[in-house]
Amino acid sequence: MILRDAGPGDVAQIAAIWNPIIRETAITFWPTERTEDEIAALIADRQATGHAFLVAETDRVVGFGTYTQFRGGGGYARSQEHTIYLAPGQRGLGVGRILLRGLEDHARARGHRIMIGGITASNTGSIAFHAAMGYAPWGQIPAAGWKFGQFHDLVLMGRDLSM
Repeated sequence: MILRDAGPGDVAQIAAIWNPIIRETAITFWPTERTEDEIAALIADRQATGHAFLVAETDRVVGFGTYTQFRGGGGYARSQEHTIYLAPGQRGLGVGRILLRGLEDHARARGHRIMIGGITASNTGSIAFHAAMGYAPWGQIPAAGWKFGQFHDLVLMGRDLSM
């Protein structure tokens, strides 16, 4: 498996992973599918601002991850929030671990201190994954997200990258 920066040639494969998750699950609260133009712009923006947008690749893109500043404003400049999505059949194979460690390494090298994951409370697999990766529960926000006609709680898990 290769971990590398995402590029324009990866956009269709990223969309093929991301859009079914948007369409079919509450793993993300994003309400509409991402167009290839939106994904290309997101990749370019993240990379232009010094944030990572990575893909894990075997014979195809099997997952992607990115991070950006947790909240706006200079006081949060060293606090980052990540997103990782995997293709069907890729959970439990180490792809998520490789992506998360790659994002953490990238952020650490740029002087960032905190990495946060915002996880839908019903996504127990992601909560267990983050715990196994050294993330601690830092809070839960009731009814923070709206999708499929109902509210969903948001769990925040974080890790201090300096430790």
